[in-house]
Formats: sequence, C-alpha cells, structure tokens
Amino acid sequence: MEQRRTERSRRPFVLVLLESANLLKAGQRACKEIQKLLLNSFRETDIRGWYQNGCTLGLIFTEIGPGGDHSVGSHLVDRVRALLASNLNPYEAAQIQVTFYLFPEDWDKWGGLDEPILYPEAARSRKPSKIAKRFIDIAGSLSAIVIGAPLFAAAAIAIKMTSQGPVVYRQKRVGRYGRSFTLFKFRSMRVDNDHAVHREYVRNLIAGSVESAGTKKIFKLTNDPRITAVGKLLRRTSIDEIPQFFNVLFGDMSLVGPRPPIPYEVDSYEIWHRRRLLSVKPGITGLWQVNGRSRTTFDEMVRLDLQYSRTWSVWMDLKILLQTPRAVIIGEGAH
Repeated sequence: MEQRRTERSRRPFVLVLLESANLLKAGQRACKEIQKLLLNSFRETDIRGWYQNGCTLGLIFTEIGPGGDHSVGSHLVDRVRALLASNLNPYEAAQIQVTFYLFPEDWDKWGGLDEPILYPEAARSRKPSKIAKRFIDIAGSLSAIVIGAPLFAAAAIAIKMTSQGPVVYRQKRVGRYGRSFTLFKFRSMRVDNDHAVHREYVRNLIAGSVESAGTKKIFKLTNDPRITAVGKLLRRTSIDEIPQFFNVLFGDMSLVGPRPPIPYEVDSYEIWHRRRLLSVKPGITGLWQVNGRSRTTFDEMVRLDLQYSRTWSVWMDLKILLQTPRAVIIGEGAH
C-alpha cells in the first residue's frame, strides 16, 4: 500500500529491517521487549509489523518528504540502534542487524536475494505454474531453434553479404528484478551507430510527448536511417528476434512476458513503470504485442504488462503464443 501511495505522491518512505535468527522468535523475552519498544517509540503514522515472521521485523517510516535521502535512513537506523542498546543487554543488542532501504531510490536493491527487498509480494510462490512455464520455455525454444535452423542460416548469409559487421547483435537489456543480461538479435543496423536519436525518442515517448503513437512503431523510429535494407525485412517479419530463443533457453527470458527494456529506457521510467520488471521474466512475445503494439501508448503498454504479471497462467501463455503469429503477420508483434 505504501509503495502505491509513494508512486502517486512521490513522497518517499524508509523501510527499516531488524533481523535476528534467534531473538525474534515467537515467545522470546527479547522479542516481546523489542515489539513493545517499537510500538511506543515512533509516530502513529509509522507502520510496524513482521517482514518475515520469526526472524525479521519491519518498520515503515512514512511521509519522509520529497527531499528525503539516505541520510534520513541512516538517522533512523541510529535511533533504532540506540533504542535497542538502551533497553536490551549488550549481547542481545549485538545479535540484531539493522538495515534500511529508501523507496523509491533503492527499488532495485535485491540484497543478493532471488526477489526484490522492497517488493516481497513479487515472489509469492506459484511453483507448479512456474515449473510448467519453464518446461514450455525449454521445449518451445529448443523446437524453434531446431525447426528454424534453415531460416537462421539464410538470415545469417543475407546479413553477411549485404553489410559489414557481426551477424548477431548483442545488446544489454534489463530483466527481472532489474538484473542486466545480454540479449541476442540478428543485426538489422549498420555498425557503430549513434543511439542518441533513439534515446531521445524513447525519452519523449515515455514522457507522453510523441505526437501520435498510432502512426509510429512504439520504441522504433519511422524510416530509421541506421537500419539496413535486409534489416528492414528482418524487422518486418520479426526474424531478427529469432536468436532470442537462446536467451529463453539460457533462462534470461521466457517465451511470454513483458518486453525487456534497454537501460536508458529504465532511466526515464516513472516509479510505477518499474513494477513491470517484477514477478515474471521478460518475454519474446506478450500481452502487449498481441494487443496491437503500434496502437498503444507507453503507459498503456505498462498497464498491459502489469495486468499480465498479476494474472498470468500457463493457459494465458499458450493463448498468447497462439495469437502471436497473427500479430507478426499484420506487423504488430515485432519488437
């Protein structure tokens, strides 16, 4: 709830975590003392509760103010530590680790975990469905690689014969939980291009200042001079996306999921846009692509991605996969 409020108001909050494998277990004297201290020592508007029951207590300090920074979090941590030191014996106080995260600035700090610190709901277990999704990804990508081998070879020859440079283009993209990975595509542009024009276009698109999303491919420039003649055909038919089946096989992507953004796109995101990077892996195709990507604004695309993240299922993935060929044929599924 506080995350959503911050996304709307732009007023950050600080999450302080108190962790101890021993002292915070139910029934421990120290645990009861700590809960009583936290209840009586902070504002009524601050939120106290279990972050992970039995080992981590969480404190959310709300309404920090637009100018809030990490010095506020450090000050709050010092207050909590002083409170513990004055009410617990030195041995107990030393066993409690106190850390903080400032939302939204620390939105992408995962602390080395498999899920984001500030979005624990993103990791809610749906193991059977996730296993089935991964099975479909492996089987589907292997099948596409084997069946598409002649197309791979034809595309590689066409690229090599018509322009200088590598056949496969490697690009840094942002994946699940904000982690970077290398995305593979058949090269459709000339080498050594200046991406400043596209960076500026994307920034304007995200800000909503592109005049008509319906007359331009989202995230693509009309008549982009960087694209080769063969590259135009590869993009029009989505053949340039075929190497991404290797990304799926390696586990960086899924067959179905949100589009993986370029890092400079993420730099222009509003806070709420970043939630599209949670819950599921990025995909080759997705709900946005099969719903007419050239007719949607960026915000509408994000809403479709969030809708998919909330409601995805194996059957939804299969439905999207079946709809993708039609979207590619009419030119709306390529990205």
